[in-house]
Amino acid sequence: MTRIITALSEISDHYDALLVDLWGCVHNGVTAFPEAVKALQDYRAGGGTVCLLTNSPQPRKGVARQLQRFGVPEDSWDTIATSGDSARAAMFRGAVGRRVFFMGEWERDAGFFEPIHVVENPVPIELVPLEEAEGIVCCGPFDPFADPEVNRPTFLYAKQKGMKLLCANPDIVVDRGARREWCAGALARLYTEMGGESLYFGKPHPPIYDLARRRLAEIGRLAPEARMLAIGDGLHTDIAGAMGEDIDSLFITGGLAATETGTEDHPDEEALNAYLEKEKLSPTYAIGKLR
Repeated sequence: MTRIITALSEISDHYDALLVDLWGCVHNGVTAFPEAVKALQDYRAGGGTVCLLTNSPQPRKGVARQLQRFGVPEDSWDTIATSGDSARAAMFRGAVGRRVFFMGEWERDAGFFEPIHVVENPVPIELVPLEEAEGIVCCGPFDPFADPEVNRPTFLYAKQKGMKLLCANPDIVVDRGARREWCAGALARLYTEMGGESLYFGKPHPPIYDLARRRLAEIGRLAPEARMLAIGDGLHTDIAGAMGEDIDSLFITGGLAATETGTEDHPDEEALNAYLEKEKLSPTYAIGKLR
């Protein structure tokens, strides 16, 4: 049974490291949540380690720059693991070929194609039109507000050519302020439903958790799974991923599932339990917002 809590401090002593989702938990895509920042700062002050675990398609240095713009201070986290870095490594190992068709926002996602030092003898990647491509690299839709169905003709052609789609962000949707946007995961889901092959590297899939462990080991703060807590508002990404890794989880109900869980400041217990039963997932803890 999921335990509802009112503050991270109620359970933080049980954990040496946090794997913390960003969007919907620490910021809203525009600005930081002050209570969440304070909770992470207090946790670190008590000796805990914070690994920001995000399905952003950007490299970690790009996420760090973004956090500065949003007002998330550096003393609230220790290291960052992104689905973008995990997916980049696979791309440079040739997961979808040398000649790739790119989907996303170039101004935001150009860093995805920067060299990555962890791959020996990386495959040289060339961006080409769809008709010349061996595979697709998807960092997101061209228009985050357009129905993913607009990509069906592109995907039909790609499927017929046997192309694989590398999904750099498995999230389906995200809320930027008060507006909901489609993410790369929605496109990958459509491609898979059409019979194409999509490759995933972010939550809830194992590669990003392996990357998080490496990031923690790099700073000498790797903890056993029993002493880690995953925090996030995505039931089928953050919570499902943590369950798959045998890591305890804290579900932020006031994010993507605020309506379903009846969350204003705190979740409605009856609505929360009904939602979890419907989705067949069971986080260890739940809280309205990270505080």
